[in-house]
Amino acid sequence: MTTQHSAIEADRALKAKHRAMWAQGDYPSLAVELIPGLGAELVEACGVTPGRRVLDVGAGSGNAAIPAALAGADVIASDLTPELFEAGQRFAERQGARLTWQEADAEALPFGDAEFDTVLSCVGVMFAPHHQRAADELVRVCRPGGTIGLLNWTPQGFIGRMFAVMKPYAPPPPPGAQPPPLWGEESHVRELLGDRVTDVSTERRTVRVDLFSTPEAFRDYFKERYGPTITVYRNIAGDPERVAALDRDLADLARDADLGTGAGRTVLEWEYLLLTARRAA
Repeated sequence: MTTQHSAIEADRALKAKHRAMWAQGDYPSLAVELIPGLGAELVEACGVTPGRRVLDVGAGSGNAAIPAALAGADVIASDLTPELFEAGQRFAERQGARLTWQEADAEALPFGDAEFDTVLSCVGVMFAPHHQRAADELVRVCRPGGTIGLLNWTPQGFIGRMFAVMKPYAPPPPPGAQPPPLWGEESHVRELLGDRVTDVSTERRTVRVDLFSTPEAFRDYFKERYGPTITVYRNIAGDPERVAALDRDLADLARDADLGTGAGRTVLEWEYLLLTARRAA
């Protein structure tokens, strides 16, 4: 009993840290400025139509949930970090979208079995620390014959490489936690979902990002707005040499990846995996 209680408390503490991580910075503005079209791509790939009951897992400020609602679906945007909902509600109101916002842990969704026609996640569920638990929940709440749609950064792409750059400076992951970019590996996601899904379709795509004038501007933008990057810098805040090293490493990452096609701009291509599947009967 003591061991079980300790595990429960450890999980609560971990989720509290994740919630706090995403509540800092300004992820809503980052999503709007850098990847505004990805949610709509996922919604289109999932074939969302009017009247469908849709759950967005790790919805953040509604990058996918709002386009699903605008397509006429009955949408719940769920996220571990409800602090993101205020911005999402403003975005939805400006676009005339109606949807429900609900706090929820991707590894223990507060919904019934087979409750949704479509369960999707746009660079959201990938940050749940225990991948199999999260995948089990995606499948559980999707009705037989319903659609599961996922859009996640790949390990080989720019964001996956950014996480690899930050890893030596980050606090050690808790036992059992897996790296988020693994959700961008087709073989990993297929293994997570197993024979509970059919008609799996995958495609690697890229989104072009040309907001930044210099590699250093990219670094500073993420230092100010992106929760995982802010957390890593806070971990090494007492060591100026390591802070300077991470500053160099992140700027060098963008410098090496720069396509060099923008006059006075740093032009980046961020790779992601788009996967759709049907829950087996």
